[in-house]
Amino acid sequence: MNTSSVPRRRVLRNLALAVVLVGAATPALDTAALAAQPTTYALTIVHLGRDGRPTDDYETAVTGISGPGADTSVRPHDASGTTTVRLPRGRYLLNSELTDTDGRSTDWIIQPRLDLDHDTTVTVDARTAAPVDVSPPDSTATFQGGAMFVEVTHDGVTRDINLVKYTPTLRVAHLGPDAEPGSVKQWYDSYWTGSTVGYALGHTGTGSRALTGLVRHPSAAELATVRIDAAARPGTRQSASVDIKPTGLAMGGSRSLPAPGTLTYLVTPERGTWDLTYTVPDTPGAESNRYSADRIAVRAGRTTTHTFDNAVFGPTLTDRPGVVRDGDELTLDVPMLADGDGHVPSEPPHETATTTLHRDGVLIGKRTGDPRRASFTVPPGRAAYRITSTVNRGGAPGTATRVSASWTFTSGTTTGPVPVPVSVVRFSPELSPTGTAAAGAQLRVPVTVLGAADGGRVRSALYAYSTDGGTTWTRVPVERGALTIRNPRAGTGVSLRAELTDTAGNTLTQTLVDAYRTH
Repeated sequence: MNTSSVPRRRVLRNLALAVVLVGAATPALDTAALAAQPTTYALTIVHLGRDGRPTDDYETAVTGISGPGADTSVRPHDASGTTTVRLPRGRYLLNSELTDTDGRSTDWIIQPRLDLDHDTTVTVDARTAAPVDVSPPDSTATFQGGAMFVEVTHDGVTRDINLVKYTPTLRVAHLGPDAEPGSVKQWYDSYWTGSTVGYALGHTGTGSRALTGLVRHPSAAELATVRIDAAARPGTRQSASVDIKPTGLAMGGSRSLPAPGTLTYLVTPERGTWDLTYTVPDTPGAESNRYSADRIAVRAGRTTTHTFDNAVFGPTLTDRPGVVRDGDELTLDVPMLADGDGHVPSEPPHETATTTLHRDGVLIGKRTGDPRRASFTVPPGRAAYRITSTVNRGGAPGTATRVSASWTFTSGTTTGPVPVPVSVVRFSPELSPTGTAAAGAQLRVPVTVLGAADGGRVRSALYAYSTDGGTTWTRVPVERGALTIRNPRAGTGVSLRAELTDTAGNTLTQTLVDAYRTH
């Protein structure tokens, strides 16, 4: 029997209300959100020094490669030498840099394959590392610096790490199981200064493990020679610099050299092709001017020479079209002051630079200031065009006081970027490091056509030289690919000119005033 004074219906209603209120105050468990959270596992890393005892002198990084932890990167550290971090399941790359008590020696231990699918303990032990013993065939050479790179690929994802050292005290070791065959690429580059030459020594390898030690003592016969000749204006002597590195991701070496002067590097062919960057001595008030020579192929026992900043300066074409028509936009991209070897300068010294565009004989545009690039918007439809680019270099280092090129072609509106057929002529005489040739001597001047008229597509060509700054010209034939010029008296500038028409009717008129001088 119910003894309560409260009616049963009211009790049930109040109880139902209480249940509703409690449900509102305590949200339902979001099982979908919980399911979306990745499962994590404890990764414990123990660090031991060369004495086998725990060490605090380490820097460790764990980088995700694949799985839920692919975007994870952590640098755990604990003063005890043992550190624990929780990470999602996945494939990781672990690398640890341990510094010895001398503060100079480094043990770099790399685990390219760390599959984390349960709580895991990894021991990084400096005693497992072996020396990187790389040196040139010159016991007096001084170590300048070195860098090791490791690149690990898994499931189409690549991660890379590197370590730079300025003392030859690096030791390395592999840690953990093998990765997949060919998934680990590792390379080491070091730079040395000898009494007369520099050394750039590189080693690269691919496999399933990181290196444990590296020993390379190449002989002189196993090395290739890269010679850098630096030119300069007559009567001047300054200091230039050269950077050298293997093509691709790599540490480079840098050395200074007098200009004019020569610098020689002995390099390892096994490292592949090499890149050079030459920085010209600064001109007061001007931007630093740099030249690059990329992907230089080398062979053991052979010498490859690059001469920078010497005559004959003039137009060249790069791996991009010299002129492009995109819709009704015409863009010129022709370096007008490439040096005698064809190296393109970053900031060529000049006084003035002007580019004009004529359409059907009428001037429709003029641009100034840039000795390489110019863009013009043109009327739609097909027409005959003439682009003329002129650069004045009075007072600039070296030779070539004025460089000009004029191209004619026919062009119409396009639906996208379309190359316009243009050509340039390169003149390549052997000159002194100051851009001069002997007075009274016969000079052979090789001629090379680049661009639309290359490959035998020259319909007609006329070449001439001048010894009075271009006031009068003397025609000279091309024989066996070169002009032969009898040089005038000492101190005279020799100018060069080319007029050619390709098989499609496009023309070039190119003039180099004071292309070289006599001494």
